[in-house]
Amino acid sequence: MQRPVMIKNSFARNLWQHRAHVLMCLPAFFIILIFNYIPMSGLVLAFKKLDYAKSIFESDWCGLNNFRYLFLSGTTFWRITRNTLIYFAVFTIVGIGGSVALAIMIDQLAGNRMAKTFQSIMVVPIFVSFVAVTYIVYAFLSTDMGVANRVITFFGGKPVRWYLEPDHWWVILTIVKIWNSVGYGSILYYSVLTGVDGALYEAASIDGATKWQQVRKISIPMLVPTITIMLLLNVGNIMHSDTGLFYQVTKNAGSLYETTQVLDSFVLNAITRSSDFGTVAAATFYQSIVGLVMLLFANGLVRKIEPDNALL
Repeated sequence: MQRPVMIKNSFARNLWQHRAHVLMCLPAFFIILIFNYIPMSGLVLAFKKLDYAKSIFESDWCGLNNFRYLFLSGTTFWRITRNTLIYFAVFTIVGIGGSVALAIMIDQLAGNRMAKTFQSIMVVPIFVSFVAVTYIVYAFLSTDMGVANRVITFFGGKPVRWYLEPDHWWVILTIVKIWNSVGYGSILYYSVLTGVDGALYEAASIDGATKWQQVRKISIPMLVPTITIMLLLNVGNIMHSDTGLFYQVTKNAGSLYETTQVLDSFVLNAITRSSDFGTVAAATFYQSIVGLVMLLFANGLVRKIEPDNALL
């Protein structure tokens, strides 16, 4: 009968012994609680027909009607799901590949005075707000005064109406995303490479290995565990996209929805332009469930192939 008391006292004693660490963790704990856990109660709206005369919890249940409306909303739902998945795959593959390549390049330049300067320059774009990026992109793509059209007309081509032709935006958004995130993403991989014993490279060089062989046989294998963890973390957000990129940079132009509208921008539009919050809640619930399933599936797959690299 005394065991629970001993455990409780032991827990309290551990908290007191590590009170400095607990105090440092409290801000992060409250942020996660307020912005991640408490809002989960709103997911009940996905199964209710909202009545403005009542509260969310007092509104009538409607079963899966909100999900049926979402899934059967013509081509819109499948289009935004397709766009979300395609952009996720492209951003993940090109983003991680670019970050790894940049980290290896900076590592190979270690000792060069320009290496740190180059790294600092590459990190700057992540601190540029997408509101500012919107104007930068518009300066390039403006139909009349844009840099891109000026170059095209200089070589005898016809100006392109970028904000009315959706086919070009697969490439445009990919370029903007890579410009914005690759430099910052390379910091993590570069930090891993700085921890690699330099004797490995020296031994490989003595054995006659070229720089490319050193990268392929030493640098990349050392990065594999980190790359795997980052992939697993990204898979959990497979149905989420950067709202600033897809909503602001595209100016939320309806003519571009065919290739630029994703689930997050769809949700934002639904919140600001309609009152069907049940369908919006169903969309966000769908995002979360798919992300959780994909994370567990990918983690299980990695655990079977290489248990040491698994996240969970």
